[in-house]
Amino acid sequence: MKLTHVYLASQVASLLALTLAGCTVTDHQTPQTSALLTNQSATPALVKKMRGFEGLDVYSLVSSDDKLTQSPNFVFGGSADGMGLLKNNDGSFTMLVNNEDNFAVSRLTLDPTFKPVKGEYLLNSDGAQWRLCSATLATPEEHGFGPLFLTCGESGEDSRIHAVNPYGDPSTAGVTKEKPALGRQSAENALPLPKTAYAGKTLILIGDDDSGTYGGQVILYVGNSVGDLDNGSYYFLRRKDLNQKETALKVGEVHDIEFVKIENHAALTGLQLNQKADELSAVKFGRVEDADYRKGGGANGREVYFTVTGQNNTGVNADYSRSKYGRVYKLVLDETNPLKGKLQLILDGDDRSGIAKTFQNPDNILVTNNYAYIQEDPNGYNDETHDAYIYQYNLTNGELKAVFELDHRRNQPDAARYNVGGLSKLGSWESSGLIDISDVIGVPNTFVFGVQGHTWTGDAYKGVDGGSKRLSENQASQLLVIKGLPR
Repeated sequence: MKLTHVYLASQVASLLALTLAGCTVTDHQTPQTSALLTNQSATPALVKKMRGFEGLDVYSLVSSDDKLTQSPNFVFGGSADGMGLLKNNDGSFTMLVNNEDNFAVSRLTLDPTFKPVKGEYLLNSDGAQWRLCSATLATPEEHGFGPLFLTCGESGEDSRIHAVNPYGDPSTAGVTKEKPALGRQSAENALPLPKTAYAGKTLILIGDDDSGTYGGQVILYVGNSVGDLDNGSYYFLRRKDLNQKETALKVGEVHDIEFVKIENHAALTGLQLNQKADELSAVKFGRVEDADYRKGGGANGREVYFTVTGQNNTGVNADYSRSKYGRVYKLVLDETNPLKGKLQLILDGDDRSGIAKTFQNPDNILVTNNYAYIQEDPNGYNDETHDAYIYQYNLTNGELKAVFELDHRRNQPDAARYNVGGLSKLGSWESSGLIDISDVIGVPNTFVFGVQGHTWTGDAYKGVDGGSKRLSENQASQLLVIKGLPR
C-alpha cells in the first residue's frame, strides 16, 4: 500500500524537477547526468513484462540481501512502499523509502552513478508507531514548503501522519514526527496539491484506508498559509445529494461534491471523527488508498485521481454498498473554491465484464501528464486469477493495459528463497511506491518502484529498523528501476 514524490536540489532553478505522489512535473529542462542504469543488486528483478511492454528495461536497484559499502551492517527493510528521491548538490542522490511493516522510513544514499552506497533509518518503529504506506515529498518548488516527507500511519483509525525532514538526524529515529492537525485516520497517503492550485494556501488530500463500520473517507486538510501543517481545517467529502453509498456511483456519471468541515478535529479520536463523518453524510468508500494529481501545471493540479482498493462483501459490506474488487475515481476541484468539485468513477473493478474486469484491488496510483499507473494489492479472496499487475491507464482515450506482473519465481532454482514455507498463493505479493525519476537523474521515461514479496522472509531481515516494536518483523523487499515507460 502506498506512494510518493521526487525533489531535485540544484543551484540552477531552471534545472529543478520533482516528482509528486509518484509522478513527475515534466516541463523542466532535463539536467546533465552521470547516472548509469544497470543492475546494482544481488536480487533478480521480481517482475515480468506484459505483452506490448517487452521493450522496457528493468534493473534491480537494491534489496534486503544487499550489503552497502558505506554501511555494511544496514539491512534494507521489507515491504518497500512510498518513497521520494532528491538530487544533491554534489551529484549524489538521497532516497527515502517507507518500509511499511517495519513501521520505518529508511534513507538510502546513491552515488552520482545511481549506485546505492549507504543506508540508515530516519524513523523506526518506536518513532513511527504505525504501519507506513504511501508518502509524499513536499518541496518549496512544487508546494511552496518543505522539503518534508509526509508519511502516513495506517494501523487503525487512531493513526497519525508524520512530517519527516529528509536531511534529518538518524539519531532521532525513535522520536515521533506526527502532525496532530492532520487528524487521526488509517491513512494511505497525504497528498499536498501544488502551490499553483490555490495560491497562498496548503491543501492536503488524505485517503482513509478504513474498512470498518464507517468506511473509508476522502479527507481534505486546508491551511490558510503556505506550509501550515499545524493550524488548518479538516473536511470530509460528501455528495451534494447526501448519498453515502459508494456503489451508487456508476461509470460515466459526474456528481457534484463538497467538503464539509469537522470542528475541533485535532482533539477528536479516530472513532469520533468517523462518527462525525457519518453524521454529516460523507461517502463511505471501501478503503480509500492512494491519490495523485495530473502533471503539466495549471488546472491539472486540481485534477486528482484516487484509488479505492475494495473490501469483501461480507460483514459490514454484506450489502455490497462498497466496492469489492476496487475502483479508480477522478476528482476535479473547483477553480476558485477547493471545497467544491466534480466526482467521476472512471474504472470499476466490480464490473467483471467492463474495462477493469481484471482488477484485483488497486492500491497505489501515479499520475503523469498523459497516464495513470495503477498498482494492485490483492485482498486474498482466493479467486485471484493472476499475480499483482501494474496497469497503464491512458487519460486521453481511456485505454487500460497491464504493464507488469510480479514474478514470485515459483518455478526458478531459487524458488525456496522467495516462497518460504511453500509456494506462494496467486496474488499474495504487491508492488508499491511507483515514482517518476526521469528529470531527477536526467534519463527520460525512468521510474522506480518497490516489490513487497510477502513470502520472502527470514531471520536475516528480522527487526532491522532499530526500534523495539517490530522485532519479529522478518519480510524482505526490493526496489526496481524501469526505463522506457512513457509519461
